[in-house]
Formats: sequence, C-alpha cells, structure tokens
Amino acid sequence: MPAPANSTVLHSTGKASFDDIYDRPDPRAYYARMSELDYRIPELAKPHFEQLIADHRAATGIATPTVLDIGCSYGVNAALLRLDMGMTELAARYRDPRIAAADLVTADRSLLTEHDLLPGVRFLGMDAASPALDYARTAGFLHATVHADLESAEPTEAQRRTLATADLVISTGCVGYVTERTLLRVARAHGGKLPWMAHFVLRMFSFEPIAAHLAALGYRTERAPGAFKQRRFASPEEQAQVCGALEANGIDTLGYESEGWLYAQLYLSRPSPNLSIDHEDTH
Repeated sequence: MPAPANSTVLHSTGKASFDDIYDRPDPRAYYARMSELDYRIPELAKPHFEQLIADHRAATGIATPTVLDIGCSYGVNAALLRLDMGMTELAARYRDPRIAAADLVTADRSLLTEHDLLPGVRFLGMDAASPALDYARTAGFLHATVHADLESAEPTEAQRRTLATADLVISTGCVGYVTERTLLRVARAHGGKLPWMAHFVLRMFSFEPIAAHLAALGYRTERAPGAFKQRRFASPEEQAQVCGALEANGIDTLGYESEGWLYAQLYLSRPSPNLSIDHEDTH
C-alpha cells in the first residue's frame, strides 16, 4: 500500500511532522491522520504495558500504581489501556457522525465510567501540546497532566510534585524528540525512588546513550526481542530520509523500513536493587 498522497513536512529528525494535529481542541483530526498511516504502535505496546504494570505490582506491592505517559498527546495509551478497544475502534468512534464535536468529551467520560478496565491505575500525561493535554484530562483519560518541555528546562516545583507520583513511565514514539535530559529530570523528580520505564523507540534513534545516562542513575536497561511496526511512511521523501539515516548508522533496513513501515524497539529500564539516586549527576 503506497504512502498517502498528502504533502509532508519533514521534521529535523527526518520524520514527518504532525504538529498541526496536536493543536486541535479534540482528537478527530489526530485519529483521522493516524488511521491513514495505519498507526499501530500504541496497540502493539498495550500488552507489554499491561505486563509491566502487573510485574510492578507483584514486585513492589503497590496495588494502585501511577503511570506517566511521556508524549501522550490526546491520552492514546491511557485510552487503549483503560478500554477494550484497538486503534481502529478508537478512530471509528471519532468519525461517528452521531457524536457531535460538542459531545465528544461527554461521550468519552461516559465510556470510561462504564468500561474502565483499570480503575485501580492512575494515569498522568506529559506533552508540549497544550490542546491535546487539555482534551485528554477533560475527557478523563488522564487524571493529571504536565504541560512542559523538559528538554529545555527543569520542571517547576508544581510539575515536579506531579511527576514525583509516577511509579512507571511509558512512551510510544517520543524518544528522538526527547533525550536523556527529559528522562533524567522525570526520574529525579521523586528524590527517593526510581520509576520503572518502558519506551518504544524507533530504530532510527539509538537508545544506548540514554541507557548509559540511566545506568549512572541506577537503572539496568534491556531491549526486548523483536521489532514493532509503528506506522506507514507518510511519503516517499520520509522513507528515503529515514532509510538513509539508518543505513548511515549501519542498520539494515531490508524487510523493515524498506517495506514501507517505521519500526520501533522496546527498551525496559528498571532500577537496580539497593541503589540510591546520585543527586549530583549532571548528565
């Protein structure tokens, strides 16, 4: 299936930029565009996040953990984890002409009230797109939000207090836009514990430098087996840019990106037992 014919603006990373769909007051444009590209990484990530939550509960005894989604946009990961739906079903809801735009928030809140699969889990979201965050919080997908760019600045005290409640940190595509600066600032927010982390990272971005910084903080990182389809390329130009970047780094694209898909890998970072945070670490 060829990439959609839409004109594509490329981000400095070489990936297509979708900034315009994160600044809408509701997620209809977001799901419409992602549906065109067969965006599926949140759905593929869902069972891995579910397992992470279960493992965390078993290891820590925390029955009601708090999950922070970095780069959460409209609360997509939280919606998938809390509802018995996939990306196709979610996209179909927001295309439904029977739900007027003014009723989307009410419809989403009602859906969560009736069908929340994880009532014992609290969800936080962090993103630089304020409209997307506002919708996700108002609709109830996220219990609290942090509107911040931690690449450029430390969190405010209020933001730090919110981030400090996170027991687990997840993401499905933000690494590459965010670096160890953001992840370390999140990890240090509590001051006395390290949240477990699970990041789906595009193959075009190396997680090794971030893992090294996390190791200095007390984490052990491992990459899960396999690779996961993120979405189709938005244009031949995007495919050429991404494949060129991968090949320049010695990564074979045959059977992966060469077939028209962006692929991600899963990195799990957990605190090593009996290691404390080095508050003087400046990475």
